[in-house]
Amino acid sequence: MRETAGKFADAIIINASQLLTLENSSSDSDLLGILDNGAVAIKDGLILETGLTSEIVKKFSSCSNIIDAEKSLVMPGFVDCHTHLVFAGNRSSEMEMRLQGADYLDILKDRGGIHSTVKATRAASANELFDTAVKRLDLIAENGTTTVEIKSGYGLNEESELKMLKVIKKLSENHSLDIIPTYLGAHTFPDDSNRVDYLEWLSGDSLQLFSKYAEFFDVFSEEGAFNLEETELLLRAAKGVGFKLKAHVGQFNDIGAAGLASSMGAVSVDHLENISDEDLDKMADSGTVAVLLPGVPFFLQSSIYPDAKRFIKRGIPVALATDFNPGSCPSYSMQMMITLGIFYCGMTVADAVAAATINAAKAINREDEIGSLKPGKKADLIILNIERPEEIPYYFGTNLVKKTIKNGRII
Repeated sequence: MRETAGKFADAIIINASQLLTLENSSSDSDLLGILDNGAVAIKDGLILETGLTSEIVKKFSSCSNIIDAEKSLVMPGFVDCHTHLVFAGNRSSEMEMRLQGADYLDILKDRGGIHSTVKATRAASANELFDTAVKRLDLIAENGTTTVEIKSGYGLNEESELKMLKVIKKLSENHSLDIIPTYLGAHTFPDDSNRVDYLEWLSGDSLQLFSKYAEFFDVFSEEGAFNLEETELLLRAAKGVGFKLKAHVGQFNDIGAAGLASSMGAVSVDHLENISDEDLDKMADSGTVAVLLPGVPFFLQSSIYPDAKRFIKRGIPVALATDFNPGSCPSYSMQMMITLGIFYCGMTVADAVAAATINAAKAINREDEIGSLKPGKKADLIILNIERPEEIPYYFGTNLVKKTIKNGRII
């Protein structure tokens, strides 16, 4: 069989034990779109076609760039839709404090936690932040992530928040991974400003400046951070200047922020360990994505995990992300988040894999570009040293990635 006119491939990946296309993400019967002995044809950095290896090899016989998966699992690259990857210093000492009985909010109230990272990040130069972040991006790529969202939020003043967002922009321009920028000036209240003044600054003219550097606006809505009234004020102001909305909600307490943000059109609400049925219904009505971050309760040694089944049964898209940050989840591994989602959040393997790919893409408004192996989407794939997706949680804590492929190129 000759190649169809105009159907020449730059590369083909063959001999996948199973190819997970995620094209059937709305089908309960085959959520992962599995093709046994599957193959992928790539052209100009995009998915050209998927099919059986025998069909793809015959159809694209003139292609000399052949990547043999050698009976390994092939699937879309992971989409990490919630990280705080740009910061200085670390907070390993706080882990010891928690082991001795302090909790996250106690540390925050004592001006530790985020505040210690703010101090270090303000003191660091843009070049120092950039160099450290590149190393982190390389590590998450090695662990199979091909697209990552990065938030600011450790500056908490105009100079330092702008510094962080410019670093994120430079990373996007210089690293092979796709990077989605989020402005999180509303992470907490800084030590050097009173509550009223900081709210006025956050919701005022500064939003126009930051909207030039970030696609999303995020707010940490929680006791000890921003209350429900403040959250609404900030989300309305951010939406007014064109930001897409996100919110940290329900991590420690349910103050109704999930329903509020959803009703205001938030693309995602994240954490969600504590949420009412009423707010779940509001999420279902709005189509807001639920981003679960199970690495956080795991690292903080909490017994409360988000219950994915409550979301899934209402038809709410559920995503997984690392929440990579210095205080509550310093993990690069989306594979580990899949494992935790299965073991602690009530997800099936198919639920968790979809949550780490196509649903995570929905949480950053990129489902038309990434997250599944559909013709026309970016050729972002990973080859894992296993044969079936069920082996991801089985070999927990192990980096199973043999190759990470971004835009059709092995990185």
